[in-house]
Order: sequence, then C-alpha cells, then structure tokens
Amino acid sequence: MRANTHLKKDDTVKVITGKDKGKIRKVLRIVYKKNRVLVEKVNIVKRHTRPNAQMKQGGIVETEAPIHLSNVMLMCKHCNAPVRIKMTWLDDGKKVRVCGKCNEIIDS
Repeated sequence: MRANTHLKKDDTVKVITGKDKGKIRKVLRIVYKKNRVLVEKVNIVKRHTRPNAQMKQGGIVETEAPIHLSNVMLMCKHCNAPVRIKMTWLDDGKKVRVCGKCNEIIDS
C-alpha cells in the first residue's frame, strides 16, 4: 500500500519528534511501502560489518536509518517554518503543493 505523502526527494524537512528533534535536513529517499523517509544525517545507527571486497578489515559503519513520515514536516522556503501542505490545481491544469501558512507555491 502506497503512503499518501506530500514529500519528495530533495525536500527540506524538520524532524518534529524523536532523538533528532529540531534538525532541518534534506530528504534522501522515501520508502513508500513502509511509510518511512530517509533523512540526511538523522537517525544514525551503527552496523557491524564483516570483511568483504569493499572493506578488507570490516568493522562498525554508521549509516542513516529511515524514520516514519509522521515524524517530519516540510519546511516552507517563503515563510521559513515547518508547514502542512495543501494541494491545488493551477489554471493550466497542473497540480502543485501549496504552503498551509503563507499560501505560496512550494513546487518550482
């Protein structure tokens, strides 16, 4: 089942809950089937890896883990605040995202 999200890759989001609350970062990837989003330098976990062709020695690698979509909010470029999103149709028939606070178009 695909998540009903208004986020896209490379959007700037603010983490609103959890250990990384308050961080403003870029979306790297969206996992639609699990309603999760991978945010740059947020929810860092340590993974123990075995030696392989890329890492001769193995060891502990720090990577980002996905967090739930409900834990992030999109940042509006115009009002510089985390906002809810409204969807509207333009006159030419194009569907765009609009800021819930300042009613400015978010999509370029």
